[in-house]
Amino acid sequence: MVALLSLLGATLFWAGNYVVGAAAVQSIDPLSLVVLRWALALGPLLVIAHLVERPRWRSVLAAWPWLLALSLCGLLGYNLLLYFALEHTGPFNASLINAFNPALISLAAAVFLRERLAPLSVAGIVAALAGVLVVISGGDVGRLLTAGFGTGELLMTGAIVAWTAYTVTGRLAPKVPPVTATAVQAAVAVAVLAPVRLATGGLALPATSSGLASLLFIAIFPSVLSYLLWNRALAVLPAGGAGVFLNLITVFTAVLTVVAGQVPTTAQLVGGAIVIGGVVATNAPAIAGQRRKAQGPSGLKG
Repeated sequence: MVALLSLLGATLFWAGNYVVGAAAVQSIDPLSLVVLRWALALGPLLVIAHLVERPRWRSVLAAWPWLLALSLCGLLGYNLLLYFALEHTGPFNASLINAFNPALISLAAAVFLRERLAPLSVAGIVAALAGVLVVISGGDVGRLLTAGFGTGELLMTGAIVAWTAYTVTGRLAPKVPPVTATAVQAAVAVAVLAPVRLATGGLALPATSSGLASLLFIAIFPSVLSYLLWNRALAVLPAGGAGVFLNLITVFTAVLTVVAGQVPTTAQLVGGAIVIGGVVATNAPAIAGQRRKAQGPSGLKG
C-alpha cells in the first residue's frame, strides 16, 4: 500500500509540473525557470543522497561523462523543451504527447540496445503514435498535411526525444544511486545553464507572489519529492509494473486542468485514451516477463 501511494504521489507531483509550469512560464522565462528549479532543489537532493544512500563520491565522480550526458539530455534538454512548449500549448496537450514517451523509449531500445520487440509491443507503438496524431491535429489528422505541426507540439515532441535519449543513455551508464545521480545532474544543469542565462540577459526572478509560489512548488514537489517517492516504490515493486503508473501523469494533468476551469476537447480525450492504451500494450510483454522471473516453479513468488 505504501508503495502504491508513493507512486500516486510521484505521478501527481509530476503532473503538477505541467499545470504549474504553464503558469510559471508566464512570468519566468524557461531558461531562468530551469536554472532556479535545480538550484533550489540541489541542496535538499545532496543532503538526502548523503543521508539515505551514503554514496561513494569518488565512484560517483568517476562516472562524470555519463552524468554530464544524462544532465544535458534530461534535466536540461527535456525540461527546457517542456517549458518552451508550455509557452505555446496547454499542459494537458503537452502531457498527452508525453504519454507517448514510454512507447518511444521501447522503440529506441529496440534500435539502439537491440532489445526485442514483441508483436503486441509493435502494435502498441503504432496505436500510441496514432493517438498522438489525433491529439496534435485536433481530431483532423488530414489537417497535418496542410497546416503542419504547431510550435508547442513540435517542442514537446523534441522533449520526449530528449527524455528517450536520457533513458537509453541511463541504461548504458554505470550504476549510481538514483537520488545521488539526480543531485549531481542538477549541479551540472545549474553549472552549465546559469552562465548562459547570465550572459544572455540575466536571471529573471519571479516578479509576483504567484510566480514565486509556482517556482517553489516546482523546485520541491516534482524535483525532490517525486524522485524520493518513485525510488521508494521501486524498492518494492518491479520497474516495469511501476512504469505503467507514469500514464497517470496524463490522467492527473487532465483532472488538474479541469479543476483549473479548462475543459478537454473530444479529440484530446479520444486521442489520450488511444495513447495510454497503446503504451500499456507496448509494455505488457516486458511486465509479464518480469513477473515470470519473480515467480518460482509453483507460480508463487519465491
